Amino acid sequence: MNSAQILASVDIVALRLGADGLEVLLKRRPDSDEIPYPGKWALPGVLINGLQEDRTLEDAVTRALTFKAHIEPAYLEQVGTEGNDVRDPRGWSITTYYLALLAPQTTCSDADLRFVPLAQVRDGGFPLPFDHAQLVRRVAERLAGKAVYTALPLYLLEPRFTVGEALAAFDACLGQAVQHTTLRGRLEKMKSQGWIRDTGEKNQPPMGRPQAVYEHCPPCGEAFVFDRSLLA
Repeated sequence: MNSAQILASVDIVALRLGADGLEVLLKRRPDSDEIPYPGKWALPGVLINGLQEDRTLEDAVTRALTFKAHIEPAYLEQVGTEGNDVRDPRGWSITTYYLALLAPQTTCSDADLRFVPLAQVRDGGFPLPFDHAQLVRRVAERLAGKAVYTALPLYLLEPRFTVGEALAAFDACLGQAVQHTTLRGRLEKMKSQGWIRDTGEKNQPPMGRPQAVYEHCPPCGEAFVFDRSLLA
């Protein structure tokens, strides 16, 4: 690469709620000597080089989601931009990275995609190329910060959910337990303002009493903001 060139890209940190916590979607890089880290698992993303028809960053993100990750997120948010001359062995590069929240039934459509536990990436147990592990940690921190005062974790659930399922989503995002009564109070506030509705149905868990089934019906791409911290 010419020293005057700068590589630009978008990268997606796509998260799914699994049985044992949050999982991050990875894509295997092509097995070619013409690119760095051939065959390694990395975040799905695309280069922005003027050869594609991208007119905006959002166009590039759509291309990454459609042709690399093969997913349609329930929620998408730009988190930040990172750039320097060491994150890519080819030279100066800059990436704009995004948080994508996926429905729990999201599956991988081919062998070059896989979900791995978020905790393994964060603690270095599953190394990633470039600075992708750092991007994952920053996105996880953004999600945890927002989960304190917004209903963002509900996007990790099916549209219809129970309080127990909501607790699991918030606990996974925050990395700590949330009081059942506290979350129920926040959900009641959301219901009073039309962000969720009580379906009138009941779900019978393996143990315990039947739980009311709610439906998340937010304005497109928005998250309800609580009037005080969920941990207060």
